[in-house]
Amino acid sequence: MVTETRKSFDGHIAAYDPEDLGTIQSFWVASWTLTMPEIDFEARRQWLATHLESLEAEGTEIRVAHVGGERVGFVTIDPANGHMDQICVAPDWWGRGVAEALLHAARAISPGRLMLDVNTDNARAIRFYEREGFVKTDTSVNPRSGLPVIRMVWTPR
Repeated sequence: MVTETRKSFDGHIAAYDPEDLGTIQSFWVASWTLTMPEIDFEARRQWLATHLESLEAEGTEIRVAHVGGERVGFVTIDPANGHMDQICVAPDWWGRGVAEALLHAARAISPGRLMLDVNTDNARAIRFYEREGFVKTDTSVNPRSGLPVIRMVWTPR
């Protein structure tokens, strides 16, 4: 079981390097498997690789959180519209400031607005986004999973 202890992020955020992919896929699968165990995320491992490649080709920027020599999280942000398609932190690093650091990096890329869709069943993520100043603006359905999602938006105050 992952325990949360709030502390500041003691690492750095860097631009995505294709060499990051294998590690990112592994902690993405682990994180989502803990969050939604009813879905086989291992079967979606290759989807993530293709998806990140497509996002990057469309102009989305990808940032990776590093602590020491370890990759511990990543975020994707489209600077044209502020859409955050992915934000993920390795489960061993939950509650240790990584997600906050990734959001800071996303806000640097899109300082006027961030928006995302979050699964309605992901209460932990919803609480995090609300704590970070995001507000719920709409509901819809994820076209890949068919699950209900909430659109959340952050704008500077």
